[in-house]
Amino acid sequence: MRRPSHSVQVTATAFAALFAVVGLALYGLPLYYDFMVRDLGWSRKMVTSGNALSKLVVGPAFGFVAGWIVDRFGPRRLMMAGIVMAGGALIGLGASTAVWTFYVFYFFNALGYVCGGPLPNQVLLSQWFDRARGKAMGIAYLGIGIGGALVPRLANRLTEQFGWRGSLQALGVLIVLIAFPLAYLVRERPVDAQADLGARGAAPRDRASLRPILTSPAFYLLALGSMCSIAAVGGTNQHLKLFLSLDRQYSQRDAAAIISLVLTVSIAGRMLMGWLADRAPRKYVMLLIYLLVAASIPLLLVSGSRPAMYMFAVVFGLGLGGEYMIIPLMAGELFGVQVLGRVMGIVLTADGVAEATAPFLVSVLRDRNGTYDVAFFALVGAAVVGAAAIAVLPRHQLPGRAVPAPMLPIKVR
Repeated sequence: MRRPSHSVQVTATAFAALFAVVGLALYGLPLYYDFMVRDLGWSRKMVTSGNALSKLVVGPAFGFVAGWIVDRFGPRRLMMAGIVMAGGALIGLGASTAVWTFYVFYFFNALGYVCGGPLPNQVLLSQWFDRARGKAMGIAYLGIGIGGALVPRLANRLTEQFGWRGSLQALGVLIVLIAFPLAYLVRERPVDAQADLGARGAAPRDRASLRPILTSPAFYLLALGSMCSIAAVGGTNQHLKLFLSLDRQYSQRDAAAIISLVLTVSIAGRMLMGWLADRAPRKYVMLLIYLLVAASIPLLLVSGSRPAMYMFAVVFGLGLGGEYMIIPLMAGELFGVQVLGRVMGIVLTADGVAEATAPFLVSVLRDRNGTYDVAFFALVGAAVVGAAAIAVLPRHQLPGRAVPAPMLPIKVR
């Protein structure tokens, strides 16, 4: 029998994991790039290459495998491993002085994101929620916004106290302490869903084929749209601290305030987009998100004025809030929850390639041209292409593409 407390526990677990693995680790690491440039004498291309190379290796090599593991064995164990790797990577990066150790620990950072980040949490929530899935995703993804909003100020305070290396290591410890206990205790799927699967003798998810999905144009449009928009978001996020601190000469405190505002607004964006996704066609919600991202980036180039920076923070934050959350919702609507782990394993692998290469290409364009102008307009172009791909998606689940998920709806009171 399902209890409301179990649904609360699942949502809290996803919230904590996303808070730690994405909010603290993913959004926290770029806050230390300018220190690496100054103290280690590395270029922008060098400090962003760790993210690029690690995700290019980890995404294709482990993304689909992680999705298969989640579909076959459930998300809990994979999530626990990912949390430990994400936290350990930050501890190691805080001690790194050599290039090879920098790359090794960035590899584990990327692997921690794949195993402990959006993929297992999306599947965990999709197993427990049906009609309230958008609301549950919105609440869980608040973890990213709250973690991301706190980490600039937290990192600045810890850096003032312990130096940037000690600050980075402290974040790694916090990741494990916050997220691991809840992941250890969480139930993987509703008891009545397990009983239903047992009565059938074999889980339908084990028999479901990806072939109809992989021959559908909608799958490739979704992958292209998400790749392009993730590239725009990743390229902007990874360079925002560098841009504000080194190019616009903002103080550490002022740069942290703007970045924190972006991620604070993203909290409202997640709630708004989750609410809309339960009430409007998710295709149009996704299109709105991508257009917000495209509209925000040119504001960075308006002579560096503070009003423009704050306007950027609001518009970009609203788009950022729904960016990662809307992809599994759209995938579930088009293809069904039954194969969501494998579908998202492929989509997130493609997204990881985009998220890895975009910041590196921005670095190359910045170093070549001496400004971010060309690089930021390239990111706008990517976001527009992503919006165009989503605009031609069908609105509803494709007939015959997937068997409905073997579970009853859960009402969250």
